Amino acid sequence: MAAPVEKKVTFATVAAYLGSTGLLAILTAVQGDAGLVAPLPDPAEPFVLALIPASITFVAGWAAKHTHRGPASI
Repeated sequence: MAAPVEKKVTFATVAAYLGSTGLLAILTAVQGDAGLVAPLPDPAEPFVLALIPASITFVAGWAAKHTHRGPASI
């Protein structure tokens, strides 16, 4: 029998999806205006932008409660 998916994993997955979708929506809306990422050097832009959904995912996983599985059977 498969173990249930922990809430931490579920919350982090949903947060990653919503964070990525939100970031893409913002970038699409400001596509003609590079002011959002203008202060960054061109090679650094994708790495800095990728930190946004990663940070949201980390916070969601960290904030969600751990699923108690009881004592491990040997």
